[in-house]
Amino acid sequence: MADTTPSPAANPANSAAEGYTSTEELLAAKAANETDALGKAQSELASLQAKSAELADQYLRAKAETENARRRADEEISKARKFAVESFAESLLPVADSLEAGLIIKDATPEQIREGAQATLRQLLAALERNKVIAIHPASGDKFDPHQHQAISVVPSENEANTVVSVLQKGYSIADRVLRPALVTVSAPK
Repeated sequence: MADTTPSPAANPANSAAEGYTSTEELLAAKAANETDALGKAQSELASLQAKSAELADQYLRAKAETENARRRADEEISKARKFAVESFAESLLPVADSLEAGLIIKDATPEQIREGAQATLRQLLAALERNKVIAIHPASGDKFDPHQHQAISVVPSENEANTVVSVLQKGYSIADRVLRPALVTVSAPK
């Protein structure tokens, strides 16, 4: 009698599963591969979920740190604004003390009053200088600068046009910002 069992090469299922002797073994191997693939996918999903949770936690921590830094900076700015004048006021206290001491003397001579006023003025100017308040006092013949000077009048002069002739009142600046321009008279064009 002739063998009716097809050869492994004739059966496509068997050719794909060479080495397996039965369909049950083939199905078991496929199930094992699918279980293995499912396990790997689940493991990869768990790993990605853990990484996602870690990144979310890092984001929240960074956000909280940023908010804390912003809050600290706002507090420092608020304190700086509140106490910015403290150093300036502290440097003016000796000036106030000198003025009070001068007023206590009842029988001061005009010369004593003048000497006291000069000493107090020196204290005041030193306090202003320590706090970067600089006098703007242009010399006669300096070029008129509208950023630092305010022209009160224009007068005929032998000087070149638009130069300072005289200073009526000194100006002051702080950190290159003009607090008060110097009041000046300016030479007229010829």
